[in-house]
Amino acid sequence: MKWIVTDVRCGLFWQEQPQAERLDDCMKNVTVYEDARYQTFDGFGGAFTEAAGVAYAALSGAQKEAFIEAYFGESGLRYALGRLHIGSCDFALGNYAYAWNERLEPFCVDRDERYILPLLRAALCRRPLSLLASPWSPPACMKTNGEMNHGGRLKRECYCAWAEYVAKYLDAYRAMGIRIDRITVQNEPEAVQQWDSCLYTAREEAELVRTALAPALKRHGLEDVGIFIWDHNKEGLPRRVEGVMRDPEAARQVKGAAFHWYTGDHFESVALVRERYPQLRLYFTEGCVEYSRFADSTETCKAEMYAHDIIGNLNAGINGSIDWNLMLQADGGPNHVGNFCAAPIMASEDGQTFEKRLSYYYIGHFSRYIQPGARRLAASRYTSALEICAFENPDGTHAAVLLNRTPREVPLSLLAGGGAWGLSLAGHSIGTLCW
Repeated sequence: MKWIVTDVRCGLFWQEQPQAERLDDCMKNVTVYEDARYQTFDGFGGAFTEAAGVAYAALSGAQKEAFIEAYFGESGLRYALGRLHIGSCDFALGNYAYAWNERLEPFCVDRDERYILPLLRAALCRRPLSLLASPWSPPACMKTNGEMNHGGRLKRECYCAWAEYVAKYLDAYRAMGIRIDRITVQNEPEAVQQWDSCLYTAREEAELVRTALAPALKRHGLEDVGIFIWDHNKEGLPRRVEGVMRDPEAARQVKGAAFHWYTGDHFESVALVRERYPQLRLYFTEGCVEYSRFADSTETCKAEMYAHDIIGNLNAGINGSIDWNLMLQADGGPNHVGNFCAAPIMASEDGQTFEKRLSYYYIGHFSRYIQPGARRLAASRYTSALEICAFENPDGTHAAVLLNRTPREVPLSLLAGGGAWGLSLAGHSIGTLCW
């Protein structure tokens, strides 16, 4: 039995602590029910954005190695998933596409060789990753507004050309030995952004999947690539999934749904989709601490935002969790529209070294001990001061993560594995119990 704690006030990060004597107080029980199993979990990960690649490229050789270990090594977060952007996104150096005409000639992904692929290849050398890719915008010529930014829609006459574009991107990566397992139809399809964006209704998303995207994948021998819908905020997830799955042929092609966290908890929305569509894989695909809203928040607040959201999403039934940028420069960029934010690892002011933020250690309480293929277990708690999730790993080990966002210490008796352990979780801290 291991009890791993992060308590920043005591300077503890993933420190193993001794268990206390058994706490024989049924009023303070926290119970894990190992015979009540729910969804399987594919793992945790982060996004290989061009911005992250720029920050990584500036590191010294030794620091590059340390960075890869920090995310993908045994001593780090042990990430198993990754997200890529198809063409440019806000965390790129500017708008770009792999082809600028509807004929897709020439089609070239060489731009990714400068920053994205060196980072991705270094990660893949350390650990196999299951990758998901998302487009932010088609090329300007395929859109109703004639530009990649500020929303607009994909022209109906360009549905097949755009689907071919996505298939060519997947082919290009496979030709380099990099397999992408999942794609989302569109990043944030209901948002008109000052950066790369494109709008789709549920009916349009279903039509694109049915008439163009799924057929293009089949033509290219890419039927094994899972198509995920939505890729936007949680509160709209049930409505969008219902709208797309109403189309029978599109529903046969859709393998999952993705979502972000920017409009609040909405864990009930995720749970509703899990209940109504048990056949779908549900992935959290993006979340970050935006400087435009949380510039003055403390590191503890940022870390607790992550842990609270992860626990809520896991208990609602998700199958995968992917953070946003793996690393950013000290100012929260680069970003071609000034949309800066924080990341779990931030580069130093001179860009040559990096710093692990508290959110990095909080994420590690989940990603280091909940293995890909783990099965969620039922858990109950005696107080709302504690948040908990629990899993059984494929190797038969178990992990329960407990979060205390209150300022007071919370005692508990954790009942699991046929035993009971008296523990105490300090105010504003997180702990993982492994058995």
